[in-house]
Amino acid sequence: MRAQTKILISVAITFLLTACATTEPTPFEPLNSRGYGYSEIKIEDNRYRIVFAGNGGTPADLVETYALRRAAQVTLENGYDWFRVIFRNVTASERGGVNVGAGMGTGSFGRRGGVSVGLGSDIGTFGARRYYTARIEVILGSGEKPSEAKDDPAYFDAQSVIDAADSFVAPLLDGDRPNRRPDVEVPQTDKLDATANNDKVVSNT
Repeated sequence: MRAQTKILISVAITFLLTACATTEPTPFEPLNSRGYGYSEIKIEDNRYRIVFAGNGGTPADLVETYALRRAAQVTLENGYDWFRVIFRNVTASERGGVNVGAGMGTGSFGRRGGVSVGLGSDIGTFGARRYYTARIEVILGSGEKPSEAKDDPAYFDAQSVIDAADSFVAPLLDGDRPNRRPDVEVPQTDKLDATANNDKVVSNT
């Protein structure tokens, strides 16, 4: 049984390493046919809901940064200068992987009946990946930001967000972790369903 278990574990680890080596982060692009990328819904003239869904190779901070970047693009594309984040959350779901089990059994059978004895175990699941989705809701504004924006980190200058996001993403895609991501400190809210599709909430502020 030990030899069989070792073989199964070896196969599972090989599967895991192969999956990790072949999955590239989702690029910053519109929602594709596989369900990854950004999308938005116009709620009101100056209010949008932005979603960025990443594949199994896209970390949580990257999907959140891409959602913010898309919000900044939508702001500029519609002739506005800044936006305020009124809702933000990141959810995660696990998919894929291989469940590995090992078992051994012996038995003897006669014409009228028989006896069987078995021994088995569940080794575990290997290769499962986390798929992160960032959701934010924003209100767009033009000209100077309101006076309260000075002490409210939920307000963002659209062009500054794009510049900061691009500087954050470049080293991340090269395999280096930047020291910090663009600031996203926004009030807690429950305006959206944070547990859609039974996802696990990673952050909800």
